[in-house]
Formats: sequence, C-alpha cells, structure tokens
Amino acid sequence: MTDAPVTTRELLARCLSSGRLLIGEVLLAQDFTLRHIADSEVDNLELFTNPVDARSIARNDAKGQFRPLKSAPNLRRGWLLETGSLMGMELALDFIYPSALGLWLSWLKGSLQPTPLRETLSRQTGMYRITQLLTGEQVGVLLGRCCNTERGCLRTILWEKGTDVPHDTLPPLKFSLESLEEDRIPLICREVCNLVIAAARPLAKENLPKEKQK
Repeated sequence: MTDAPVTTRELLARCLSSGRLLIGEVLLAQDFTLRHIADSEVDNLELFTNPVDARSIARNDAKGQFRPLKSAPNLRRGWLLETGSLMGMELALDFIYPSALGLWLSWLKGSLQPTPLRETLSRQTGMYRITQLLTGEQVGVLLGRCCNTERGCLRTILWEKGTDVPHDTLPPLKFSLESLEEDRIPLICREVCNLVIAAARPLAKENLPKEKQK
C-alpha cells in the first residue's frame, strides 16, 4: 500500500478491494463474511450472523479449552460468520485478533513504536521483577518456546530482542514485515506479552543461587 489509509476501516476496505483476504487463520470475503482458512471450501459450517459472535468463536479451541492468546495458531474450525457490513467485519476482527488493524495502520503510517524486550523487563515489579535476570541464551529459549509460529503465536515480532540473543531459535521472517505476502494482513507484536513474561519467570529463577530458587 502506497498512501497510508486514515482509519482502520478504510484500511480494511482497501484490503477487501485488493484481495488481501488472509489474516492469521481467518479468511475474509468481499461479502463481509469470515471463516477459518482451512474451511475455505467447506459448505456445512455453523452459521453466525452477529459480529459479536466472533468473541465466542475465538474464546475456546477445538477441544473446548480457553485460548488465553488470541493469536495462537489454534483457532477452532467449523464456523461461518456473516457480519453484514464493513463495520461489522471490523468489529469481528477486533474480537478475533485484537488491535491487528490498528497496529498495522500505525506501522504503515510510520508511527508504530515497538518496545524493546529489555525495556519491558525493566518495568516488571513484584514476582516478575526477576525476569530482568534473563540471559540472552534464555531469551532465545523463551522465544523459541512461546513465539514459534507453528505452535506459539502468529504475530510478527517488531520489538528489539537484544544483540546477545541467539539468531537460530526463530527464523528471520518472524522479525520482519518486508516479505509480507500480498494477500495477507499482518499480525504485529509491538511488545512482549504477559504470557511470555510469565513463562520467563522460571527461567530467570535459574540464575539465582540454589537456596533462593524456591
């Protein structure tokens, strides 16, 4: 896109008209419907007609387990959501992938300001203050475990992870939008999330003397 859209709704409209119809595990259509990409040629889908239904669609995975991370690659299949309008589609998308359009719009405008990992860790207090002790190698382990696209998170990381972090735990494309496919709307991660911070705590505790690791 050359000239950045003014609003997220205008951005979404441009995506629909240009054929940019994929976002995460969701396939959009120009008739304002959404479905799981794996159901692109499936007909007997459960029909939903209220954009707010997207909240319940995204709440649990196929096994009925709660999805704490909406950008995890475990969105359930078997549904068709008819939103009825551009406004309805925008609302539905925000339930399925919160802030996705807004973050991309900020990136297109050049106003997105990702927060470096160490800056985020420096703000942690209480039981999570210990995450400031993470080594670069531990950060690499953490990212490989929590942010892997196939089993962790679909978002593209735009925050600085640190020069001391190994480069082989995630592929380079995980950290760049430069090779974004023309039919895809990106999911952007501008700051390490609370789930990663929680997973970082036990790793950081390993850096304490053994008598303090309990």
